[in-house]
Amino acid sequence: MLKMFGETHQSLVELYASKKEMTKMPVCINGEELMFSTGKHNELQKAIIEEFAPRFAPYSACLYVGDTAEKSLYKNSEVLQRLGFSITLHDKMPDIVLYRQEKEWLYFIEAVTSVGAIDAKRIIEIEAMTKQVKAGKIYVTAFLDFKTFKTFSESLAWETEVWIADIPNHMIHMNGDKFMGPR
Repeated sequence: MLKMFGETHQSLVELYASKKEMTKMPVCINGEELMFSTGKHNELQKAIIEEFAPRFAPYSACLYVGDTAEKSLYKNSEVLQRLGFSITLHDKMPDIVLYRQEKEWLYFIEAVTSVGAIDAKRIIEIEAMTKQVKAGKIYVTAFLDFKTFKTFSESLAWETEVWIADIPNHMIHMNGDKFMGPR
């Protein structure tokens, strides 16, 4: 009788598992289509790759991007190691790392929807994992909108860049004597 019941009804495990399925959104990274889980953080990461990069990091390659569901969705370990990264499982990579080879520039980008702006502490953390990297380092904090930017504006590190997705053609430079270049 139990066997017959099991053949005609779903188990609780199956019922709960089906509710965990989530929709995904496609993102093209270095010519390869990957699927991000949905949510504001990944919407912003998609905008960084598709809107920020062509405008402010043209011809750059994506070396790393995380996903809210899968921490290292895309990682080009070979190029990261060749550039001098010393990455362990305990390191907290920025949300997105882009590399512009002809200028030898690395863009470390944090996608901020609720936490994680590039502040002075975050720069120290990234510098520690990139001690051997010779390429120029550019730090960018990205926001979906100006309202979110205002929430974090007082904590942003000086001599970093800010990009806001709903005004994609403009950047905010946090002081210093140069614009969009390595520190």
